[in-house]
Amino acid sequence: MPNNQSAIVVGGGVVGCCAAYYLSKAGWQVRVIEAQRVGRGASHGNCGYICPSHVLPLTSPGALWSTMKKMFSKDSAIYIKPQWNPQLWWWLIRFAMNCRQTHMLDAARARHGLLQSAMKLYREMVAEEKLDVEWDDRGLLQVYSTHEHFEAFAKAAEFTRKEFGIAPNRVEASELVKLEPALKPNLAGGWHWLTDAHVRPDRLMTALAGLLRSRGIEIHEGVKVNDIEVSSGRATAIETTSGRMTADLFVIAAGAESPVLGRRLGCSLPIQPGKGYSITMPRPAGAPVTPMIFEEYHVAVTPWPSGMRIGSTMEFAGYDRTINRHRIDLFKRAAAEYMQGPAAQPPAPGDNGEGIEEWYGWRPMTCDDLPCIGNAPRAENAIVAAGHGMIGVASGSATGKLVAELAAGVTPHIDPTPFSLRRFG
Repeated sequence: MPNNQSAIVVGGGVVGCCAAYYLSKAGWQVRVIEAQRVGRGASHGNCGYICPSHVLPLTSPGALWSTMKKMFSKDSAIYIKPQWNPQLWWWLIRFAMNCRQTHMLDAARARHGLLQSAMKLYREMVAEEKLDVEWDDRGLLQVYSTHEHFEAFAKAAEFTRKEFGIAPNRVEASELVKLEPALKPNLAGGWHWLTDAHVRPDRLMTALAGLLRSRGIEIHEGVKVNDIEVSSGRATAIETTSGRMTADLFVIAAGAESPVLGRRLGCSLPIQPGKGYSITMPRPAGAPVTPMIFEEYHVAVTPWPSGMRIGSTMEFAGYDRTINRHRIDLFKRAAAEYMQGPAAQPPAPGDNGEGIEEWYGWRPMTCDDLPCIGNAPRAENAIVAAGHGMIGVASGSATGKLVAELAAGVTPHIDPTPFSLRRFG
């Protein structure tokens, strides 16, 4: 175990905070550097799913071509904003090249190990550290409005059962409203993953920040990293807006903004910001009790005792910092189509008093839908942990533990090879 060795974690999202936690438990003296506030990026406004069910990557055979015609439509779940962005086009080409059966199987096996580990570690962390994160084990319900799409998922359900031993329960249309009374009665059916759980992400991040501070970890908010000094195969310091900082170990966990720092460490990280949106509100009357995904829209709903969130979709618009009203309206149309009662009519900020938040965040999307976790090519004491796409919260704990294991040079609890940075050349 390290003896008073120092570590700097760049990035205060769920992955960075989990890395800091496990490094601290391993004996490192840790500082977290965050350009804004801890947990205010993609870790804040997502739907909070701890989801072993999300084992299959987006890079399934034919995935890109089957949605290409819709990608430029503002009503599509995945939307590409018209733009001159050669990096995005090259990313799309590489994504398409990964949409083959062999890669899908390899990626699914890697994701399975990471997600299963994360579920176990989160349960341990929440129990041992007594974290108030509104944890709930009601599973995740995929809801379909068309019989064609409902029946089509049966093949995927059988595949995950055979390959990974996890499968959802089939919920016929006649049973759907009994399971979830907030739904309309005219839907086609659903698939219920009892393997999954959910948390309230902003409470998770508040709890993690408090946990880190209780362990003596320094958190520097509003501090931007401008450069990383590298000499003789080691990172020696970072240059920040608060001055130069040195450490024995550096962890880059800056989400969608990691490629900039990664280049200094010899990493070519094919990460694009996949912009997601959400609306969070006080818990309405008749709110659902089960987290759901409305599959035809790819819109998710998460209920908590303290509120409700509607979110998801994917927008490739570069590092754009504005809210696209059309994406917010898409959530509202989906809610009205699938749900009934007050939950089906989410208000806008100012419509019904306080407590309504409209949010966006950049998901760090890799071209093979696998995270990048490993030592940097040019600096043996630098570890990158980024590119978790749509499973950042779901895999944060396992990634954090893996980072600490790589730093200590011990045998990792899961195979890190599929996540190696060297797979990109």
